[in-house]
Amino acid sequence: MSTTMKWGKGSFGKVIAAASATALAFSLAFPLSALACTQVYVGPGLTDTGDVYVGRAEDYAARHPKAFGIQEPRVNPEFSSDESNFKWTYPKTTFRYTYVRDLPSGWDNRTDAYSEAGTNEKGVSVSATLTTDYNDKVKAVDPCGSESYSDISGLGEYTIADIVLACSSTAREGVELLGSIIDTHGSYDCNQIIIADNTETWLFAQLSGHQWIGINLTAAYPDKVSVNPNIGQLKYKIDLSDKNVCLHSEKLEETAKAAGSAVYFDDGSLDVATSYGSDKPGTSQYTRLAQGRVYFGSPLADGSYTMGDKGVTSVSDPQLLFAPGNGKIDLFTALRSFAARGEQDSTLNANTNAGFYAIGNNRTVETHMYQIRKGLSADIATIQWENLSRSEFGIAVPSYSALLTQVNKDIYPAIDSWDEKHTGTKESVDSVDAAMDASTDNGSLDYVLMDINTLAYNNRDKLAGSTRTYLDALQKQLIAQQAVVDEIMQKTPAAERTDLANKLHDRASSETYAKAKALLDDMRAYLKGDQSAPFVPSDLDEATGLPKTPISYATPFVAPVFVAEPADATVEKGSAITLSAQANIPDGVEGSESHLAYEWFDADNPAAPIATGSKLDIDTSTVGSASYYCVATNDTSGLKATSRTAAITVSEPQAAPGTKTETTQKTVAPSGDKGAHKAPQTSDPLSPVAPIALTAVGAALAAAASLRARKDGK
Repeated sequence: MSTTMKWGKGSFGKVIAAASATALAFSLAFPLSALACTQVYVGPGLTDTGDVYVGRAEDYAARHPKAFGIQEPRVNPEFSSDESNFKWTYPKTTFRYTYVRDLPSGWDNRTDAYSEAGTNEKGVSVSATLTTDYNDKVKAVDPCGSESYSDISGLGEYTIADIVLACSSTAREGVELLGSIIDTHGSYDCNQIIIADNTETWLFAQLSGHQWIGINLTAAYPDKVSVNPNIGQLKYKIDLSDKNVCLHSEKLEETAKAAGSAVYFDDGSLDVATSYGSDKPGTSQYTRLAQGRVYFGSPLADGSYTMGDKGVTSVSDPQLLFAPGNGKIDLFTALRSFAARGEQDSTLNANTNAGFYAIGNNRTVETHMYQIRKGLSADIATIQWENLSRSEFGIAVPSYSALLTQVNKDIYPAIDSWDEKHTGTKESVDSVDAAMDASTDNGSLDYVLMDINTLAYNNRDKLAGSTRTYLDALQKQLIAQQAVVDEIMQKTPAAERTDLANKLHDRASSETYAKAKALLDDMRAYLKGDQSAPFVPSDLDEATGLPKTPISYATPFVAPVFVAEPADATVEKGSAITLSAQANIPDGVEGSESHLAYEWFDADNPAAPIATGSKLDIDTSTVGSASYYCVATNDTSGLKATSRTAAITVSEPQAAPGTKTETTQKTVAPSGDKGAHKAPQTSDPLSPVAPIALTAVGAALAAAASLRARKDGK
């Protein structure tokens, strides 16, 4: 009987239906670069904010679309796999969670394939999967289900993330759940995934058919970085008896001993990675390991690795974790690690060594980074930075994914409503023609970023430099604005946070899409037109390297703040006086002032504004007092701020007999300005008003005496 078999994307292919022998032959012939995802972890002791950064880049095909969406809770669901005969029923109601999934066309029209990145409503996040392998000795005594072609069983990458996200209320609970399932059902293949919450970040590894281990990275390695490109033999030392830092299968050491593969450190502790991992991961994996190390300022030591025509061919002492050499790591640096191509070292640079496979390559289909902040409640502690395409010319959108209940379907089409014509004739071909064809674009953020990457990668000399400069500037503005909205989110009552999270994600996605689509239009126009001048995105200010119009993700959620306000003044009748005010929108980037509108009000009659603009000319034709204030409005949201009220006093002009009263112009600088000044007052020792007033009083007394004399004469 013929056996239908499906190979997971992270292993040797995607969907291969064939008899077992045919499938095996295909897998052996498939290029080693197919095993090419890269997992990155930065411990909280190394980041500039004390946050954890952890995520993964998935490599599969040049133009492979992904669906970002929300899985609603289910009652007693059965989890099954399209890559094996695994089935498992959950006896409760699951949690809501976000996902990044493959489209149904690759998996027999199933819509549940491979939820590689998501966060559930309890704040548990999963970054999956990094496919690894085990050595032949372990394989002989404890094979994975994929090795037994007559009965393909075991838990694999198809459903592993769904189970954790659906059923786990903490990261530790997720580790324990996966372990118990593998104890009973076994593993289909070898994978590593990250399971994290607001207190712990775990690396979970399927080591063999029934052996597994979970390592609490934040507890055991808070001051280390990890860059893992599908190498199961990257070494780490862990206390297997300390459940605070390690959970594992009961027969972990016993199985390695039975296989004759057990290796120990000098202190007698089991070297788990060497005992189980394969020592033949391949050139593309070792090259990416070396590129990751040099990116974080800790290159492999001279003499510890060998080079060949296609890159690094071996590493003598490969380590899972290392200390970086370039200081504290910020979020932007962590995000851009997924685009690393070895540029810092000429011997590893994939831009100048065409045969080298890079971390940032043209087969990456999605990257994500979790920014996990300790000390915050689980609903807002984790920010998911999601880039739905390649990382080299991509941009990651932030979300409070534990709170999300909806996404913009125009930007993120529903998983069962995709038109895949825009990928081109074959998704494995990085087709410039497909990227240039606007007629098949479905308006998704995924396709726009995919097209930008295809065009920039395949026209590197013409497009890459300014495109990367522009996208990096946008990414930094998103990061800066996310810090602003985070202050708002933390002050928002828990019951109102979901609504805010939905609005924030929609705004961030819409702003990112608009900027990226305009960039793509520029690139297409340039390639169709005159290419004699260098390409410059129309929104890029070459002098500053910044967008001409800043991204305004945070702008609608931030109220204006006055930085200079109208000042009190006393003036003479007929004098000219102008009040002024100045506000800004503190949204994290410069340029938001363009979203401000000003209105002036008479404090004694505030029913309607009396003027617009940042300045107000005061009517001084009548003696008396009046008060005025300014209202600044954020025109993207209607949020307002009101200035202080300025008291203006208009007096009769005072002049000596026989002198001519002159009208003077007066502008009252707003309070808060460094050059602000008060209108002159009679009490001021240097005020010109004082002598004028004394002269007027003397004239009035003389006139009164003359009048009394005339009356007395009658």
